[in-house]
Amino acid sequence: MSSPSSDPLAATLGWLHRYVGFPVYRLEKRAEQLVCIAALAAEEEAAEQRRFLIQRRDPAQTSALKAHGLRRSQVHFKCDNSAKV
Repeated sequence: MSSPSSDPLAATLGWLHRYVGFPVYRLEKRAEQLVCIAALAAEEEAAEQRRFLIQRRDPAQTSALKAHGLRRSQVHFKCDNSAKV
């Protein structure tokens, strides 16, 4: 319904206006309540993400870390202790 960065309540009002014709036309009372509850839940989830500053995975960083781990696993250290000084 909306992008993660937009305000869920504003996006819901925009959706109601675009598809239902709100406020001229209205949904049934029960349907309108469900849409509003879903918008409030989305708003709460968005507030939690802003509160804890949840950072999504960065595909480039994940790929770089995997490649680094692979390169490290392929390195063989050879230690020669036979040379006496």
